[in-house]
Amino acid sequence: MAHRPFCLLITLTLAFQLIVFFSYFASARTPTNAAPQPQDLVRSSCEHASYPNICIRTLSSYTGPAKTPKDLAQAAVKVSLSRAKRVSNYLAQVSEAKDLKISKRQRGALSDCVEQISESVEELRQTLSELKHLRVETFRWQMSNAETWVSAALTYEDTCLDGFQGVDGNKLKSDVKRKIRNV
Repeated sequence: MAHRPFCLLITLTLAFQLIVFFSYFASARTPTNAAPQPQDLVRSSCEHASYPNICIRTLSSYTGPAKTPKDLAQAAVKVSLSRAKRVSNYLAQVSEAKDLKISKRQRGALSDCVEQISESVEELRQTLSELKHLRVETFRWQMSNAETWVSAALTYEDTCLDGFQGVDGNKLKSDVKRKIRNV
């Protein structure tokens, strides 16, 4: 897709990369007294991200406790989930508006987008739940599940925006893209 650098995509990619990083970090044995400070953890984790500045800005402003890589991975998913929920709610409200004058094709693209972003939210919920309930004996399986769900969330977002390609009516299309971009 030509317009992939949307903030939702970046945030979800960040969450995915942190999960992968957490998987790697958790497999390494580190002494408990060598735990990094929260800001150091954010910086050291974000240097591995595709967009380190956005990663640092997003996770540094997170108000929850992020003292371990597991906490940080959960924080990234929580931020992504919160932002995806806001877009999902916005799209649902727009699609239910009675006074919205759009073509049948536009309404179909919007309806599909509502469903896809809703699915993205569900995938992120599953990811967060999995990260909250990690167990040593099933760690690799759980991480594989989380990675799959984050990847699916990314795909749903892309598919939503793809549905507006070739749709007349730049106002609706630009509003949807802008909302997703502002995530």
